[in-house]
Amino acid sequence: MTSIIETGPQHAAAADRGEEDRALKTRQRGMWALGDYSAVATEIIAGFGPILVQAAGIASGQLVLDVAAGSGNIALPAARTGARVTASDLTPELLEVGRARAEADGISLAWETGDAEALPYADAQFDVVTSCVGAMFAPHHQPTAEELVRVCKPGGTIALIAWTPAGFIGQMFATMKPYAPPPPPGAQPPPLWGDEAHVRSLLGDRVEILRTETAGLPVSHYRSGAEFRDYFKANYGPTIAAYRGIAGDPDKVAALDEALAELGDRFGAGTGSMEWEYLLLVARRR
Repeated sequence: MTSIIETGPQHAAAADRGEEDRALKTRQRGMWALGDYSAVATEIIAGFGPILVQAAGIASGQLVLDVAAGSGNIALPAARTGARVTASDLTPELLEVGRARAEADGISLAWETGDAEALPYADAQFDVVTSCVGAMFAPHHQPTAEELVRVCKPGGTIALIAWTPAGFIGQMFATMKPYAPPPPPGAQPPPLWGDEAHVRSLLGDRVEILRTETAGLPVSHYRSGAEFRDYFKANYGPTIAAYRGIAGDPDKVAALDEALAELGDRFGAGTGSMEWEYLLLVARRR
């Protein structure tokens, strides 16, 4: 009887899904280790740190978990408030960069490898749970949302920032989509986390939504769309991965080069007034 259960089609299908999921997470870890995401975090989107720390009301003594923390764009300024912060991310290489920066600045916090879809923490462990353009890249949105809620204490705060579908980064992913391999079954597009209705549906009645705001992050780093493209080709894991997938096809490489440069120019690269649209959402766990 036991052997029949273990070798039956449902068990085999579940095992296959488990293997597929592990392979997917391995690819994700490798993708975010490409290039230098910490450069993007410190040179381009550092402004998100104070925005999310203030929105979440992070204060001294609170237990804070930053999910998909990368190299510490939120975790470091959160720790500077005196909060007891844990930075969790799927990619150890990013955590090591953050750890080195924290040590250099004399900031104390924990850096721990963890999957946003299966966080290695107890129920109701943290006063505040944050994620800034991080958890949105976990492929399965509902399990990710459930984990964010699960590890937050009742009455605690969940504060999120995500790129919107219509904004610059959302459109960058739309531009790269025809050149990238198809997503695995069940995976959802990351910029959906920037759609308020989608996030409300994910979190459901387990939380009370306190604040939502769509805004633009000012970006003045690039003098042209081509400069933006080249910067992301060198530093941003998903862009590097897209180009690696078409490296053997010069026509596709040229077409993607042109499309990304045009996108940057269309959104104002080089004008000094470029803005990258994002959704800020703050909720209280019931």
